[in-house]
Parts: sequence; structure tokens; C-alpha cells
Amino acid sequence: MHPTLQPLPMPDAEVYFAPDFIPGPQADTYFMQLMEQVNWQQESIKLFGKLQPMPRLTAWYGDKSYTYSGLENKPQAWLPVLQELREQVEQATGHTYNSVLLNLYRSGQDSMGWHADNEQALGPQPRIASLSLGGERRFAFKHRNRKDVEPVRLPLQNGSLLLMQGPTQHHWLHQIPKTTRAVQPRINLTFRQVIS
Repeated sequence: MHPTLQPLPMPDAEVYFAPDFIPGPQADTYFMQLMEQVNWQQESIKLFGKLQPMPRLTAWYGDKSYTYSGLENKPQAWLPVLQELREQVEQATGHTYNSVLLNLYRSGQDSMGWHADNEQALGPQPRIASLSLGGERRFAFKHRNRKDVEPVRLPLQNGSLLLMQGPTQHHWLHQIPKTTRAVQPRINLTFRQVIS
């Protein structure tokens, strides 16, 4: 494991964080490349029987299809910049990843509600490596069952890497809440190993 990845003190979880995994100028370059090269989509999901546009843009690249929230994502071929980032993340975490979900948060009104990455296709103990580029956003964790455990809030800044593994997805939910603060656009890459 990369020396900059430090464990977060969270019960029933294995979470590591490196706030400055990719230095600012390099992170800015990656951000611009991804903005220009990624095939961003505005997907819709069914909420309360109605199709609603997702409050962010997404893209799925890799070797396998992946279904979440009823959406089947057919993989697009790895871009060179995504390959480069995958190699750095694999080296840092000591794990391999065959797919990446990208989210583009265009403003503070783009968000991600409470959820866990616990789809069957990710296996019993999913490993998610989450790389942030661009504007800083607040990330929050809350324990599913234990009221005695405080929520965890984390600023995900440009170039930071968050690794969630072990029992984390079974016991914790996470989100990117909306904010009224002025924030810069942010790209989040979540590298995964899809097993089926």
C-alpha cells in the first residue's frame, strides 16, 4: 500500500485516504484531458415510478458491463489517460481494477445520494478506489446500523485518493451532498473489479 494512504478511524470498515495523491498541476492536466476526451452521458434513473435525469454526468469504461440503479452500463474501451490513472491507482493500492465509473459534478447542485457500492457483481467485499480531480467537494459516510458511531465528513480535494474495501460497503453508506457554496466542477473516478 502506498505510504500516503492512511487508514481512517472507522469501525466496521477499511478506509484509507491520501489527500495529495496526485500533485495539483498534474491533477489539473488530468482533469482537462478527461473533460475533453470522456464520452459523458446524462443518464436517467427510475425514482418512484418516474424517469428522472441523474444529478451528474457519468461514463463507464473497462472490460465488463455493470448494472446499478437499474442502468446497464456497456463498457467503452480504456482511454490512454484512464489506463495511466488506473496503473497509478493499482500501484498505490496493491489491487487490480478492470473497470471505472466516472462522475462529473458540474456545480454544487450535482450530487450523489446515500448509497453503498454493494452490487453482487462487485463480490462479497468490494474494493473501490475513488480518485477526485477538480473542485473540492464534501464526502460523507454514515453507519447503517449503529447510532453510537458519528458520521464521517471528508473534503475530497483535487488529486485525492480514497480507498474503501473489506466490510465497508456492508456497514456504511456514503454520499456527495448538494451545496449552495460556489464550487468548481469535479470529476470522480471510481475504479472497481467487476467479477461477473
